[in-house]
Amino acid sequence: MKNFTNKQTKIISAALATWGIILIGSGTTMTLMEKPIEKPKVKLKVVQKRVAKTKSNEIKLKDMELEINKPLSVDVKDYLENVDDIEEKIIKSLKLDTSMVNVNEAGSYTYTITYKKKKFNGTFIIKEKPLPEVASMTLKTLNLEIASALSTDVQTYVVETLSDEVKANTKLNLANVNTAQSGNYQYTVTYNGKLYTGTIIIYQPKIINTPTPTTTPSTSPMLPEETDKNDTQEEK
Repeated sequence: MKNFTNKQTKIISAALATWGIILIGSGTTMTLMEKPIEKPKVKLKVVQKRVAKTKSNEIKLKDMELEINKPLSVDVKDYLENVDDIEEKIIKSLKLDTSMVNVNEAGSYTYTITYKKKKFNGTFIIKEKPLPEVASMTLKTLNLEIASALSTDVQTYVVETLSDEVKANTKLNLANVNTAQSGNYQYTVTYNGKLYTGTIIIYQPKIINTPTPTTTPSTSPMLPEETDKNDTQEEK
């Protein structure tokens, strides 16, 4: 093997050292390139802001409801579904008409609101006053002589004592009862949608035969004058 001189040995050592440094640097660079790139974090802040409602000219009416015999409101705002969305100057120009609503009779009616030349129709329901609660009604079984008159007072047929309001709203039906003929008949009483059934018995009263009085011979004593007259007649 050929021996290198000191100069050659130094040159070769320097070259190897240089290549070693280059290789180590390349390895470090490759390691750094393999690391994932971190994304910057961004914080978002959501701010909610209330947007004021925009007033409009659209008119929406309510479906109104009221108990019978109660007064109607004359304030047009009470009839508007979207009163908060309508301009005040428009509300002041609206004309309310409830002349078709009869508060004295239950039913469905129409009311109108007029804006300029345009009419808007709404529904107004007048409902019956809620009736007093009655748990139950017990009907009587009545016995009446043939040709008897039937009472029209519903209390006559009900065991429980009824208030005047309940009596006024109770319907008595005696259509199936024939007082001219003996027999068992049904009658009905209706209150607040509930039907109750009772019985009326029409009967023929029994005729009691009384004995005819008999005439017995008189046994009363004769007066003295009558005795003298009889004796005189015998002597003759």
